[in-house]
Amino acid sequence: MFGKVLALPSAIPEATAIRKQLVINDLSIHHEDSNKSRSKCLPQNLSRFPLFLQYMNYVVFGGSRGIGAAVVERLMNEGHAIWAVSRSGEVPIAGLPDTIDGVVYAPGSINLKPFRGLKLDEFRADFELNAMGAVKALQSCLPAMKTAGKASVVLFSTVAVQSGMSFHASIAMAKGAIEGLTRSLAAEWAPQIRVNAIAPSLVNTDLAARLLSTPEKVEASGKRHPLQRVGEPQDIAAAVEFLLGASSDWMTGQILAIDGGMGSLR
Repeated sequence: MFGKVLALPSAIPEATAIRKQLVINDLSIHHEDSNKSRSKCLPQNLSRFPLFLQYMNYVVFGGSRGIGAAVVERLMNEGHAIWAVSRSGEVPIAGLPDTIDGVVYAPGSINLKPFRGLKLDEFRADFELNAMGAVKALQSCLPAMKTAGKASVVLFSTVAVQSGMSFHASIAMAKGAIEGLTRSLAAEWAPQIRVNAIAPSLVNTDLAARLLSTPEKVEASGKRHPLQRVGEPQDIAAAVEFLLGASSDWMTGQILAIDGGMGSLR
């Protein structure tokens, strides 16, 4: 079940967890501290815990599975507070923190069919989930990102947008909108909020289970890539962490290809 997880490193005794479960707009929301203010979540003696000098509030949409779950795990391991929000239903604005340092919109779809077999409702569903879902998420988080002073957004496209692949009409159209949104918002929100996107190729998640259901399929899919393997969630999570953090502070409006060379090499 998707939900929200506010996590502090368990090794730090001052970060005593208060386990709660709330329901907001039919979402099960879990968090580890009753305070939304980052200052109240931090240990009083910061000098003893230098990790918290880089403590951030991140919201990850679609954070309970696949790439989103890998992102949540990686950021939690760095000591950040994470809100993982379901991709279903309306965005629970009341459940978000007052200050947001970064937003990741990870939900996606793989709907591969010949154009003649795609119904209009399928185009609409892919567009609603991938493009309009990102719009709704960012609208809900924008006030808290402005409060942060500086923030970063990471969205997801696909290698199929720039490469052109058979049977990808619906998803490429929806993710193409994400690339346009990325560049437009990067221009509009600079310099306070950076906006970038990742364009992966096939990644070994449950979303791709039908395409990677046997060792033979995994091997065949890997051989289509110059690096001779499919992606893993951790490959993408590492790029997300880079785009959220200070190491990419002079980077915005970019579509980062993490695709095993699929998009640029033959």
